[in-house]
Amino acid sequence: MNHVLLVEDEEVIRSALRRLLERNGFTVGEAGSVQEACDKHDLDSFDAIISDLRLPGMPGTELIKRTPTPVLIMTSYASLRSAIDSMKIGAVDYIAKPFEHDEILSTLKRVIGSDQKSRNIHRRQPRPGEEPVTGMVGSCPAMQELFRRIRKVAQTTSSVLIQGESGTGKELVARALHESSSRREHNLISVNCAAIPENLIESELFGHEKGAFTGATTTRTGLVEAANGGTLFLDEIGELPLEAQARLLRVLQEHEIRKVGSVQSQKVDVRLVAATHRDLKQFVREGRFREDLFYRINVMPLQIPPLRERGNDILELAERILSNTCKRLDHELMHFSADAIQAITTYTWPGNVRELENAIERAVILSEADEVAIDLLGLDIELVRFEIKNNAASETPTRKSIGAVSIEDDPTEDLSLQDYFQRFVLDHQEQMNETELAKKLGISRKCLWERRQRFDIPRRKKSS
Repeated sequence: MNHVLLVEDEEVIRSALRRLLERNGFTVGEAGSVQEACDKHDLDSFDAIISDLRLPGMPGTELIKRTPTPVLIMTSYASLRSAIDSMKIGAVDYIAKPFEHDEILSTLKRVIGSDQKSRNIHRRQPRPGEEPVTGMVGSCPAMQELFRRIRKVAQTTSSVLIQGESGTGKELVARALHESSSRREHNLISVNCAAIPENLIESELFGHEKGAFTGATTTRTGLVEAANGGTLFLDEIGELPLEAQARLLRVLQEHEIRKVGSVQSQKVDVRLVAATHRDLKQFVREGRFREDLFYRINVMPLQIPPLRERGNDILELAERILSNTCKRLDHELMHFSADAIQAITTYTWPGNVRELENAIERAVILSEADEVAIDLLGLDIELVRFEIKNNAASETPTRKSIGAVSIEDDPTEDLSLQDYFQRFVLDHQEQMNETELAKKLGISRKCLWERRQRFDIPRRKKSS
């Protein structure tokens, strides 16, 4: 039988609640204030505590600090914001007065059930992969599985392919693999394959001899050789030209490299970790990626979930990022407003963790108080409202804006973010360069490139 403590100064309400709970199989303890509850009862002996927010002496949230027992806060509709704030400091849920009997019973049973599961988890030793890896945060099932795989594959020399949307933290996974491996005393060399001009990528990766081509005035060591004994992380490997893919395949097969312009090969010991947000299988079918290389790098695939699918991780990440950002910018510690919390947990975050980091850093810089308000996050408020409505009505919202450009004045269109971005870029890239396009869209050049990749929008061909 579950044991519940009621902390309520209004005797009529407390008696009514006690009778309701006892009729439904609970044993009930009572108190009229926080101090009385602490003096009369062992708070840790209860399965749950139901407390009014406003009590004589100390608020009900004080109980959260005094016991690990889950605390359910009761409050009036006029104090809902305070109730939400109480959840930020540890309350498991809140109930607004006047409440329905079924509502408080179902909420209480859910809280007790969740806490018992949590206690069972904490009683046993965590299995490998259940705890976060260095530098990463996450407790949702998808992240727990990712951590388990990282710890397991890190002990091998197998090639790894990390897949996930832009901004999900693929480089963090690569770094975690390196730091958890026997190669951690050697270099981790990170290369963004999309950021190197096509005519220089082979030289950058494999090095070149003096005089190998115009401008090669000295012999140069390539990045693969620099990673010898350590880990080579190739981000956006799908952007590698086919010629460079053939050279990389030789590195994986023969464990040797040959500099551009050289006839001599040299042995290298490199562990390859690759990453992409593209569908490499589709690239293989289209002849844009070598099939033999794909199977060489896809020994152990790791999938990073997008931020919108990580549930409670979003707020946990946001709190961690806010704390770190305040310290880095030498700003007093801040907290999120109730509206900001709702926006953060509702917004779909197309840019994933990178977008969340940028939004929070912007808010800290612009804030003149210790609270992050929703407007400081710079999110598309209309989109957030659509998402909230979508969650309530299970309908897909229409995304109406991107960056600084709006299509509100074109009511006949019903475009998604991808549709609008693609139409705007294709319609204007003949007249604008990349800098002008990014400025018009209200985003950075890097963000423009990432969205081109995500939506598969090619850049216009330069006229010869």
